Amino acid sequence: MAKQVKLTAERRTATGRSAVRKLKASGSVPANIYGAKDKPENLQVSKRDINALLSHAAGENILVELEIAGESKNRLALVQEVQHAPVGGAILHIDFHAVSMDEVIEADVPLEPIGIANGVKNMGGLLEQSLRTLAIECLPRDLPDVITVDVSALDIGNAIHVREIQLPTGVTTRVQPDLTAFSVLAPTVEEEPVVAAAEAPTGPEVIREKKEEPEGAAAPGAKDKAAPKEKEQKK
Repeated sequence: MAKQVKLTAERRTATGRSAVRKLKASGSVPANIYGAKDKPENLQVSKRDINALLSHAAGENILVELEIAGESKNRLALVQEVQHAPVGGAILHIDFHAVSMDEVIEADVPLEPIGIANGVKNMGGLLEQSLRTLAIECLPRDLPDVITVDVSALDIGNAIHVREIQLPTGVTTRVQPDLTAFSVLAPTVEEEPVVAAAEAPTGPEVIREKKEEPEGAAAPGAKDKAAPKEKEQKK
């Protein structure tokens, strides 16, 4: 189950870019809390504390007990979203979703395969994971960090569907039961490319240019054929 940890927070009155820059320079991170029946509030938390919290979290769903300065009662909240800087990954902002212990919450919990599928181990198959997370509903105390699925019995062509996943006590899902979560595919065999027989090289065809003759020039042999007629006239 998701571990509930304590986190100290303070109300934040100043807003805007300049105020956020000063806040970050002082070692704090801007945050907001919303949900439940209370209106949204601006908060700030220690950068050191939130970094330690996220680095030790077992999963993506983190339940925190917020100790807000000036309030006599702590608030239970779910870390809804953490914004990181695109360069360096520093935490820029945090959204908390306030919840109550008797309120059903929704969350996306990671699916994690355990074991080695028989079709992979002994038949050279490939394990395919179609669902990385599973949308669930439960009370905060029943929220799991991760849902594990034993895939060791899968042979090639076998699959595990959502309806076959054993959910923790108190957890339900609205995901379609027929959706495939894990399956084992047959190994792919790459066909060797067929090398075509090399054709005998053929040289380029040489086209000889015909030499043009001047106009009025007699064709070869024409002069010889005319000679006998000339002799006959002299006789």
